[in-house]
Amino acid sequence: MFINELLLNPNLAYLLLVVGGMVALLAIISPGTGLLEIGALFILILAAWQVYQLPINLWALVLLLLGLVPFILAVRMSLQRKLQVGFLVVAILAFVLGSSFLFRGEQWWRPAINPILATLVSIASAGFLWVAAVKSLEAGSKSPSHNLGSLIGATGETRTPIKDEGSAQIEGELWTVRSDKPIPANTKVRVVGRDGFILVVEAISTSK
Repeated sequence: MFINELLLNPNLAYLLLVVGGMVALLAIISPGTGLLEIGALFILILAAWQVYQLPINLWALVLLLLGLVPFILAVRMSLQRKLQVGFLVVAILAFVLGSSFLFRGEQWWRPAINPILATLVSIASAGFLWVAAVKSLEAGSKSPSHNLGSLIGATGETRTPIKDEGSAQIEGELWTVRSDKPIPANTKVRVVGRDGFILVVEAISTSK
């Protein structure tokens, strides 16, 4: 009974939903290891089960989605600092209100999610998304500082197992790499090509 009540606690369901989303975003930003992807999938499956079991206020869900509009405007539009802050504040207020009433309480006017928890999580999530979005846009607007063609023939060592993609240390820098054949971690590799900003590598044979 205690475990069932704990799993169906709206505050826990809300936290798992937000944490799962943040971990999934991290997995998209830094792919390769597979641990973040597995963790995000597990957390989101548990959160989805909880959300399915708990009654939802559709208007609160719509408010959460609408809150993304001013947030995106604050990130992408070339606005004055005051307007950016204004849009960001509106977005956070929408996130806080939508989060607090996402699940139905005992009375329609009583939020099922602790407002303090909703406020702290909304501010932290908005801040994290803001930094991630701004950094991504800055990186996309910059011209590449590396000539990837010059790395062909360079050698390095894998830092993660390479199935389709992974990470390898090439000439002192960590790169996203891929290989047609599986390569274990800590294996010497040679760059044989590139696919955009992804280096194509092959294992260096140690047999004589």
